[in-house]
Amino acid sequence: MLYAKTILLATIVGPFCFSAAIAQTTPKFKGVKPNTPAGFTLKTLLVEAHPEHNVELYIYVPDKAGVYPCILDIHGGGWKSRQVENDKPMMERLAQRGFVTALVSYRLSTEAKYPAALHDCKAALRTLRANAAELKLDPDRIGCMGGSAGGHLSGLVAMTSGLASMEGKGPNQEFSSAVKACIVMAATQDLVASFKDKPPAEGAMLFFGASYADNPGPYKEASPIEYVQPGVPPTIFIEGEKDSVKVGRAEMMAKLKALGIETAVHTLKDAPHPFWMSQPWLDQTVEIADQFFSKHLGK
Repeated sequence: MLYAKTILLATIVGPFCFSAAIAQTTPKFKGVKPNTPAGFTLKTLLVEAHPEHNVELYIYVPDKAGVYPCILDIHGGGWKSRQVENDKPMMERLAQRGFVTALVSYRLSTEAKYPAALHDCKAALRTLRANAAELKLDPDRIGCMGGSAGGHLSGLVAMTSGLASMEGKGPNQEFSSAVKACIVMAATQDLVASFKDKPPAEGAMLFFGASYADNPGPYKEASPIEYVQPGVPPTIFIEGEKDSVKVGRAEMMAKLKALGIETAVHTLKDAPHPFWMSQPWLDQTVEIADQFFSKHLGK
């Protein structure tokens, strides 16, 4: 990785080149609070009611008439913490760039084990399509993104597009859960490599209900890298320079490249985990995402 002498943001592999001036001292993490922008209505839509949790979508819909491309955000939190509010500022800013943006509150590992979270995310995509007219979105132009645990789920949703065995039995089965483009932020894509030959991890134990040693099957089944095949959507990765949660990313990119599927990695200088919740990296993330989704979803 090469850095310009003026200390610009380093870039990257692939068709996009994003640079932003960075202060010579490392920025401190500064969280950003949500604030629905003028010209948008934040709508809440029930995806599916469960005894343990009502899966919902929170959607920023432009007040202006039109049909817009859509981006679904899948929040992080180690699969066990609900961080929808933390991701809202990113989706508010992307909405202002010309998208309908949505966030899904999937079931956490403390509420239901894998594959519940995956099935909820796919049900959320089907629900967006089922309500496309009301939400002013184009059902043929939907992408997804997520960070940390949400990045894992975003990659898994994208790589398993069209696989009936991964769909679940949620509502709106007559609609597709496929996405046209995907962004993975600061997330492991190979759970076997992450947890094999290592002590049991609390987050994974909660998510899968067992350690890798006791039940390795779900760890492989839930690894996005296992599903890279012709026809999966363009997928890029955004990472923080100070972050280490990226197991399997390089190997997954190699698989995508071998198939001629667009991919890239953007590394944000000095950025920690989770960088997309804090300035200056929030705006940098939005700029990268806007360029990528504008190319593959249009405006």
